[in-house]
Amino acid sequence: GSGKTRVLTHRIAYLIEEKQVNPWNILAITFTNKAASEMRERVDKIVGMGAESIWVSTFHSMCVRILRRYIDRLGYDTNFTIYDTDDQKTLMKDVCRFLQLDTKVYKERTLLGAISSAKNEMISPEEFQIQAEGDFTKKKIAEAYIEYEKEMRANNALDFDDLILKTVTLFSDFPSVLEKWQRRFEYVLVDEFQDIDNLQYQLIRFLVGKNASLYVVGDPDQTIYTWRGANVDIIMHF
Repeated sequence: GSGKTRVLTHRIAYLIEEKQVNPWNILAITFTNKAASEMRERVDKIVGMGAESIWVSTFHSMCVRILRRYIDRLGYDTNFTIYDTDDQKTLMKDVCRFLQLDTKVYKERTLLGAISSAKNEMISPEEFQIQAEGDFTKKKIAEAYIEYEKEMRANNALDFDDLILKTVTLFSDFPSVLEKWQRRFEYVLVDEFQDIDNLQYQLIRFLVGKNASLYVVGDPDQTIYTWRGANVDIIMHF
């Protein structure tokens, strides 16, 4: 209620009206679909003509749009399926059955949490396995991670962490694809920056490159997503 989003939407209007920035070159990102649609409404009201060209999006929906065009470069079909939490749990049950892991000891939710944390730190299943040497529990988690990823790829499926991780991988491995999006987004604005995690920050750094303008709003006292990897240090050291 301190006016963070208001500042951001008014900046967009200022860029278009006062600085003659093409709405096509503006990207505004927030965290939830609700927040994105509220921001969209506000932008439409303030900006009027041309507002529809601005990308107002969550991190995940932005990545879906990019991956639908380019994920074939990473060996996936562009009609990939997105797994929600229930799909992930069902798959992890199958993985545990296949690996004969006792789900009373290795709970599906715990395994999925460990995999999510690894993806957030950009640790591949193979790297995770190397790091697990000498730790029995970690080795079992590594086995589950490897099998989980194998099944996800076989099903041409991505989970929510993958949406951002695969986009970062795409930008890292295919500079020509990254350059296209860097040219598109000359102005990047991020709302609720206190809730950003390392992977999302990496994604933004790629998009902004050396030339784009990056503008963020956030309040360190309102961090609510540390349980899923939000890193408040990012805003503190911005």
